[in-house]
Order: sequence, then structure tokens, then C-alpha cells
Amino acid sequence: MRTSRKRKELSTNTSIINQMRLGYIILIVLAIAQEVLVFFNIYADGGYSLLEIALNIGAMVALLFGFVVSMGIAVVVIFIFIVTYFVWMVTYAPVNTLIFFELFLIPANILIAAFIKSTLIRNQRVSERLEDLRKRDPEIDLYTTLGNKKALEATVIKQSNLARRYSENYTFSMAMFKIEFLALVQESLGSQLYSQFLLELSETIQKQIRYEDYKFSIEEGRFIILCPMTDQQYLQLLTDRIKNAMMNIKFLDKKGKELKFVIRAGAFVFQKEQFSTYENIDGIISALERNTETDLIAEYI
Repeated sequence: MRTSRKRKELSTNTSIINQMRLGYIILIVLAIAQEVLVFFNIYADGGYSLLEIALNIGAMVALLFGFVVSMGIAVVVIFIFIVTYFVWMVTYAPVNTLIFFELFLIPANILIAAFIKSTLIRNQRVSERLEDLRKRDPEIDLYTTLGNKKALEATVIKQSNLARRYSENYTFSMAMFKIEFLALVQESLGSQLYSQFLLELSETIQKQIRYEDYKFSIEEGRFIILCPMTDQQYLQLLTDRIKNAMMNIKFLDKKGKELKFVIRAGAFVFQKEQFSTYENIDGIISALERNTETDLIAEYI
């Protein structure tokens, strides 16, 4: 799960870097194109007037201007410039190649620079957001839709408070499903296939539980579900059904052979008198894991 998340972040960061690189390339190409026009004008006319120097400097300044102002201001300035420049060009300006192309180059410089700047700012914000998310421990894995230990702790506290406050009408149950011989399973699959296997298990669990139930993964091949308003009798049936569905998964290992794996299950129903226990998530996990140790049937399948 962590590998998948890191891969997505790396892909996004690579895309941002490529966009920034493209932006700088466009700016360099614009500057080279304008310099080519300068030398072409010198070659054609054998000279370079002060007016032409001013226009060329103006084109360079337009790149800087586009980086400074916002996109909205840039569009307004471009419109005013084109109207004013066109009037000046058809009335007073001498007719030559450089003056004609500056009608398009100067606005293009402003527009492209403003666009690149806005893109860089947007990419910078995306990078900052990704960095912020990287430093946090997300409660839901986007790949498997499983909550983690932090999310489990918050949910248990919320549910136990509800169960204590409305003990006559409200209760909840929890169950753990544990991949036995986890090291052998990981060795048979490798990291990439193991991530896909976790996704398959997550989808299998989701098909067996209700919409209002919760599912979590706390690493070491352990899955936990929390089911509001579920009594002991239904919990046992639900646990057996989920375990059987998980063990019926057909999954190929990295050698192309069908994966052999074992799932242990353990569960309990919330008890009001044990409320202090439910405030310690490690104690809850340990209790669930002890319950899985009594599930011996799977070892002989």
C-alpha cells in the first residue's frame, strides 16, 4: 500500500518537473526567435535603428512583465497594446519585417510568460500539497480503501462512546482476519503482487459487509472490521462467511502457481464494563489477535 502511494506521488512530481522544464524551453525558444529576427533585420538592411532596438528590448521586457502580473491583467494589457500598436504601425511607424512581427511577438511574450507563471504557481501548490500529504499519515489508503491504525483508533473511540452512552439500544462488534505464515506469502508474491493481493482481500471483505460497517488494515497481514449494531450470533456467522470468502480467492504467485494461504479469524462484542479497555487500541488489537489463535480449523485446510 505504501509502495503504491509513493509510486503515485513520484509520478505526479515527475509530471510537474516535466511541465516546468517545458515552460523554460518555450521561453528560451522565444528569446532565440527574437534574436534571429534581430540578426535577420541587420542582414537585410545592413543596420539597426534605435526604434528597432527599443522594440526588441520591449519584447524582452514583455517576458518579465508576463511573469510579474496576473493572467487577467496580462490579457487586458495585451488587448490595449495590440490596438495601440496597430494604430501606430499603420500611421507613423516605418514598414519593415521586425516592426510587423513585434505586433505579435510582444503580446505573445506577455501571454506565454503569464501562462507559464500561473502553471508554475499551480504546480508549486500541488507540490506543497503532496509534501504536506506525504508528511501526514493518511487514514484511508486510496488503493485498497482500507483504513489504517490511526483511523481504527478514532472509530473505536467514537463507537465505544456511543455504546456506553446508549448501552440499552446501541452496541458494536469487531473481528480480525489474519494472514497466517505471512512471510511465506510475501516471499511467494513479491511486493507488487502482494499489493494486488491486499486489494483482492479488501474487495472480498467489502462484498461481505454492510455499507455502514468499517474495514481497516493494520499491517502484518491483519484486517479488522467494525460492525455497529451486530450481536454475537450474527457476528459469528459474518466472521465465518468473510473468512471462507477470503480463503476461496484464487490468486497466482510470481511463479504462476495458485497461492496457498491461510486466514485466521477472531471476534468479540463490545462490553460496557470493559470500556476502559477500548480506549487503548493496542489492547484491542492484542485481544482480537488472541482470539484468532483459537481458530485452528484453517491450519488443516
